[in-house]
This record gives sequence, structure tokens and C-alpha cells, in this order.
Amino acid sequence: MFSYRGEVEKILRRAAVKVGDKIKVVSRRRAYIGVLMPRTELGDPNHLVLKLANGYNIGVKVDRDTEVTLLESQELPELAVPKPERPQDPSKPRVTIVGTGGTIASRVDYRTGAVYPAFTPEDIYGAVPEIAEIANIKVVQACNVFSEHMTPDLWVKIARVVAKEINGGATGVVVAHGTDTMSYTAAALSFMLKGLFRPVVLVGSQRSSDRPSSDAALNLISAVAVAARSDIAEVVVVMHGSTEDDFCLIHRGTKVRKCHTSRRDAFQSINDIPLGMVRNGQIKLFRDDYHRASSEGRVRVQGRFEKKVALLKATPGLPSSVIKGIVASGDKGIVIEGTGLGHAPQSLFEGIEFAGKRKVPVVMTSQCLWGRVNMNVYSTGRDLLQLGVIPAEDMLPEVAWVKLMWVLGRTKDPDKVAKLMQRNLTGEITPRTRPDVFLKTIFTSE
Repeated sequence: MFSYRGEVEKILRRAAVKVGDKIKVVSRRRAYIGVLMPRTELGDPNHLVLKLANGYNIGVKVDRDTEVTLLESQELPELAVPKPERPQDPSKPRVTIVGTGGTIASRVDYRTGAVYPAFTPEDIYGAVPEIAEIANIKVVQACNVFSEHMTPDLWVKIARVVAKEINGGATGVVVAHGTDTMSYTAAALSFMLKGLFRPVVLVGSQRSSDRPSSDAALNLISAVAVAARSDIAEVVVVMHGSTEDDFCLIHRGTKVRKCHTSRRDAFQSINDIPLGMVRNGQIKLFRDDYHRASSEGRVRVQGRFEKKVALLKATPGLPSSVIKGIVASGDKGIVIEGTGLGHAPQSLFEGIEFAGKRKVPVVMTSQCLWGRVNMNVYSTGRDLLQLGVIPAEDMLPEVAWVKLMWVLGRTKDPDKVAKLMQRNLTGEITPRTRPDVFLKTIFTSE
């Protein structure tokens, strides 16, 4: 159907033309002849896109006086994507790539400007041929949503697919995921996948495959290398480690956050160093306190989540009515992004006490991200502890939120919830605060 809206769509419909037709457009006393191209979803709605005979695409502004004439009805030519056959090499490990939405590899048809998705083993080998030297690839689609639309139910679905593949003999699993909520899914999988004995690697792309600056290929190559060659038996995130195409970092799934909207090295380990790096397909590990892979085992999925858990940022003067409203709406738990060492304004105390009386656990994290909560230092923190607030050590707020949903899926007993939230289950709490992990910006002058 039409990829155009509003006045442009009306004009095209009156002229009985569709995408792919050769048309003549007269606008502002100038005439253009070309093939009508699809318009991107976020493009200017008052323009249409033509591919001229010289191969260039142009945008033509359209108004009520614009004339459109059909010259030749035709379809956009389909891109003939070469799909090299790659026979299975029994000497290579088997890696399953689990899709969750979008594409992990794409090809651009420069005749039309269209981007074609690639999500079969042949497509992936054709788009990123280096992967064929690392592993035999199997592809499974778990779901198909933008990452901002990810849900706890889909986390469970992804986890079950991952478990099935590992229990079925995969050397490792790569989960292709949008970057916006990748760290949430990584945390959820970390808590759900019990008995994990092979690597599970989340990977994405900050810039799409049709852009010259895309990070997709290196990220995917590095992720497959970790899944195929490493002895890590954890959920990890593999993404660019710098703005160049030189290496990727391996981040623990419960200690990673997207820290920039668009940089290729947006993903950072918080309050810890990365597990390692991948350069030219070779893995270098920085530490040895990780779970190691084994030749056999069985993965189980503990996938019950209490979905009604709130994540609340503490702000100056925030009223208790906010927490009371959360509790009254039926939420079973609250995570607060507190200030500093884990503080909240006195204006929230009544609401926190209200939640405690109704056995709704309140967990305290810090907006500072680096460092850890210590609620014994100042009187405000001690008062909050007296109200039953559970300190979350150095957990990221979103990780504490995911963990509380998972814990409440196991038990609603307040004492058990508090003990589980303060127990390090899968590397979400570091034993001590490291002085060498704070992200610093160094200013230099020439």
C-alpha cells in the first residue's frame, strides 16, 4: 500500500499511481519524470520521492497545485540477493541466532534505495561472510517487535527459545535485539536461565546496516565469536568498545547500560569492568570470576514475573500521594531511584510507610549509577531503613526493577523478598566498590 499520508496520498490516489510506477510530476512550474519510490515513515509528509533516470533519488515538494500523471504502470524491481550456499562444517561449533525484531543484517538495493532484511543463514553469510569462518549458523525467530515494545511475557518467550537451543546442542546462542531495552532483556534472561552452561550473547546495532557508519557487522561477528569460542556460561552483551571499528567489549548482562543515544560505544559496564573484549575475532578476558561453560548440563527457565512493579525516580518534594496511588492501583513492589547514597525526600516517608503496611516492598537504588547505596551514613537513610526500605547495594535501577519482578514471581513474603533482593544471584551486586571503574571524561588542550 501507500507509504504516503495526507495531501500527498490524496494526490497519488487521484492520479491512480502506486509506488514503482513511472510518473511525471509538475510542481512549482518544474517537471520531473521518474519512478515513484517509497517514502520513509518519518520523512516529510509533504514530499514524494522520485528516482530519476540518472539513478539519483530526489524529493519533490507537493501542494494542492501539484500535477501527477501516470506514464507507465510497473512494480519496483526486486533485489536479487546472492545467497551463497555454505555446507555445514562438522569441525565448526553450532551457534543459534535468535531474532527478536527488526533485522540483524541487511542489504541495500542501490537501484531503488530500499533496504532488504536478511534473516536466514544464507542471508547472514552473504551479508557478513566472516561468520562462516567461525560457526555453523541456525536462525530462530522468537518474536518480532521493536525493543521499546518488549514485555516481560516476551522475555519469557525468548528465554524458552534460548533454553531449547542450548539443551538441543547449540554451542552458544546469540540474541539479536534492539539497543533501547537490550540491558533490560539481558538482566531478565540472567535471572531466568538457571543451570546455564553455554554462552548467551545479546547483540544489536546503534546504526542500521544501510548506513556507512553501521556497527552491525563487527558487533555480530564478535557476538558469534563469543558464543562459539568462549568458555563463558553467562548472559552477556557484546557491543562496540570504541567509536572505531576496532574491538567490541563483553559486558555482564546485569551490569551493563546504554549510556548514549547514538554513539557506537554507547554500552558501558557500570560499577564493574567488562568481562573481556573481542578484537579480530579473538577473545581476551579481563577477569576470571565468571561462570564457566561445561560440556553438558540442562537449562531451566524460571519465568514467573510479577508485572505490577513500579520504578520511581525520587525528586525534590515528591508527594506521598504518588506512592499511595501506585499501591492503590495494585502494584506489588516499588523500586526507587533515590538520590546520593540512597535517599528520598521526607515528603515520601508517609507513602513508603503506607506501602510497608500493605506488604508492598520498597527497594532503594541510586540515580548516581556509579557507587553503591549506603543508607547508614546519614539520618535520612537510617530513617528509610526503619521504614523497611530495602537497600539494593550497587544494582542499576532497571536491574533492581527486573529482579524485584522476578523475585515477587517466586515469593510475596516480605522477609524472603528482602533477603533475595540483597543476595547476589547472577553478578548484579559487586562484592566491593571498585575505585577504578568510574567513567571519567578527560579534557585536554592543545
